[in-house]
Amino acid sequence: MYNSKQMEQTKTPESFTRYAKNNLSYNKDAIVMYIDMNSFFASCEQQDNPDLRNKPIGVITHPAANACVIAPSIEAKKYGAKTGMRLTEVRELCPQIIPVLARPPRYRDYHVRIISVLKKYCDDVLPRSIDEAVMNFTSYRLVYDDFTVIAKKIKADLRVICGEYVKCSIGIAPNGFLAKLATEIQKPDGLIEITPENIDGHLSKMKLTDLPGIARANEKRLLTIGIRNPLMLRHASEALLRKAFGGVVGNYWHRRLNFGEVDMYKNGYRGMSAGRTLSRLQRESKQSMESMLISLCTRLEQRMVKQEVFCRELVFSIKYYDGTRWDTKVKLAVPSQDAMDMRKYIKQKMDEFEQVRRTALLNNKVQHMGVAISNFVTDKHMQYSLFDNQIRRDLLRKAMYAIKDEYGKNSVRRAAETIQHDVMRDAIGFGSVKDLYEGNHFNQYLLEDDVLGAKAERSTQKKKVDLPDIDWDVFQDEEVRLEYQRQLQEAG
Repeated sequence: MYNSKQMEQTKTPESFTRYAKNNLSYNKDAIVMYIDMNSFFASCEQQDNPDLRNKPIGVITHPAANACVIAPSIEAKKYGAKTGMRLTEVRELCPQIIPVLARPPRYRDYHVRIISVLKKYCDDVLPRSIDEAVMNFTSYRLVYDDFTVIAKKIKADLRVICGEYVKCSIGIAPNGFLAKLATEIQKPDGLIEITPENIDGHLSKMKLTDLPGIARANEKRLLTIGIRNPLMLRHASEALLRKAFGGVVGNYWHRRLNFGEVDMYKNGYRGMSAGRTLSRLQRESKQSMESMLISLCTRLEQRMVKQEVFCRELVFSIKYYDGTRWDTKVKLAVPSQDAMDMRKYIKQKMDEFEQVRRTALLNNKVQHMGVAISNFVTDKHMQYSLFDNQIRRDLLRKAMYAIKDEYGKNSVRRAAETIQHDVMRDAIGFGSVKDLYEGNHFNQYLLEDDVLGAKAERSTQKKKVDLPDIDWDVFQDEEVRLEYQRQLQEAG
């Protein structure tokens, strides 16, 4: 049985623990399933808005004529539109393209729904990105008879929980890399299994650059030693591949293509960064740029509080439209996670530069601002001075974020955050989803819209919806799925 309370329970760090580790041995009998959502952001928008369905749309980062298209729909891709193109470029290929402004909290909500479905079939689920996840079924070989049947059931369940327009390609193979490669063979809505018996047949039809991780530079290295295609790469010796890649990376490639597992890992943070491209209106206002700096520092503060770490190094950078840039690095004598401290150190460096050069760093030529932090120390290893109040400030900060956890991220703010609080739009990428599962907490903030005021948030975020239980054994019945989907839509 599967109900709304269980869906809520999936939003905990324990639900996303990774149990399996890399295995340097070669295991042809392992079973790994890779789920890759098709045109994910665009598909979510088409699911939510019937007027966009079956039309070429492009999800854009901000409302501008030359905005970046971060997700063209399947229909737009048929015209040649690609992720990362500017909207003007896409219009040349597809004049009827419909630009849609990105809604990051909505896509994260879909991501959580997807993971909740996957967890029904396997405890060993690792989210690889906002639109990808890998499932290790190796210990389930005696539980399930046919994993292609399981993949089809997952697709059917996703259609109910997310909607018929949110589709995925699924790959099955003895390791994560080959399972991901299988998802690339058939899109959209594909299902391919790579086995020891058919792997050579699949690889023989590919180019080196069809392999995830092999770009032009690596292709050139391989061509230099006589490896011209993925099939030759698979059957090359480890010694030759070490020579080609310059070390242990060659061993990794040999294992990937011969059923070893080297990609099942979860990195901790070595650094964090936050950056934004400024709009024309923001560039014209020094207050907007100051508020952007505060917002960037606040975003990093929130992440450090969730991770329970403090930074010892801080880098601030400004890029200008003429191609020039200004950077500064600050090494902190006392590790910090406080946004206003970070802003203070950055402003000190900016003031020193401006006094010498007699020029303003924040001007109407600013294109991008970014803050990066690194060299972390955990809160357990913090050493405090007896002569300041940093301990009390750190406890107050924790209390503030505890209130945010309970009542919404905008229920309490610093005074500095209320000045042009919406200057930094929420952003989302296809990369890591570690921010959702930071530290010992599920980051509920990332599922919330950036609306100032606790009342508005609590009315939406704290609303409880009682949905009917699902009998997953009969969930393959079309009428059952349609009825549940109708009730889910009515519940909002």
